[in-house]
Amino acid sequence: MTTHGAIPPSARSAAHTARAHSFNSAAAQYAANRPSYPPALFDALEEHAGRPLAGSRVVDVGAGTGIATARLHARGADVIAVEPGAGMAVEFRRALPGVPIVRGDGNALPLADHSADFLTYAQAWHWTDPALSVPEALRVLRPGGTLALWWNTEALDVPWIAEAARRVDRHFDHELSAERRDLGPGVADPADRLGLVRREIRWSRRVPVDTHLANLTSHSVFLTDTAERRAAFLADERRHLLAAFPDGVVEETYVVVLLLARTPVTA
Repeated sequence: MTTHGAIPPSARSAAHTARAHSFNSAAAQYAANRPSYPPALFDALEEHAGRPLAGSRVVDVGAGTGIATARLHARGADVIAVEPGAGMAVEFRRALPGVPIVRGDGNALPLADHSADFLTYAQAWHWTDPALSVPEALRVLRPGGTLALWWNTEALDVPWIAEAARRVDRHFDHELSAERRDLGPGVADPADRLGLVRREIRWSRRVPVDTHLANLTSHSVFLTDTAERRAAFLADERRHLLAAFPDGVVEETYVVVLLLARTPVTA
């Protein structure tokens, strides 16, 4: 069994880069099948910030195909998206032609100082280096601005989801278990410069089995797997799921892990 700690740093870096870039070739699959986010998430953002998203300048970093950006825009926010990937940006422009998007990433934001009321990272902060992305966030946010980092995570207390997660772990020889991190403030900001607080929001969606499988295999670990191994896993997983859900519809249950911080208000 290979563990994360046994992989040479150069190999870890190469694997991380390959996974980060893998989404560009699967942007349409990502956009069509990934879950969105519940209204309660955006309610929590506004509650923490003490201001509405409507009329606020929001920068959505690592915006991908615009799944979170669309929700922010629908809440009335003045949104600008930042996305490093060419393929993802093309899909974003197709879905949200009226929302501006610029190429860049969280380690070096192409934005002016103190220009954002909210800085959001949906499924994106883990692709940054906190030594760089934390000071960049503090630079771009206005005094009293809000940083929000969030991830849809599997609700592993649901038996069928836990069983499916174990099958994925076995497929990758348990490397995912070795690499799986607690999505907590200490990992997101090891130097504790932000004072992040954590909240959790539970929600679910019902989708066809094929949508569930397309969502699963839009994750970077599958996108960088071989086509043969991916096809074999999909065939086996479809059999498991149809045995558990003969009507061909599954209920995916998620826990959104939300980390929040506000910048100091200057006199």
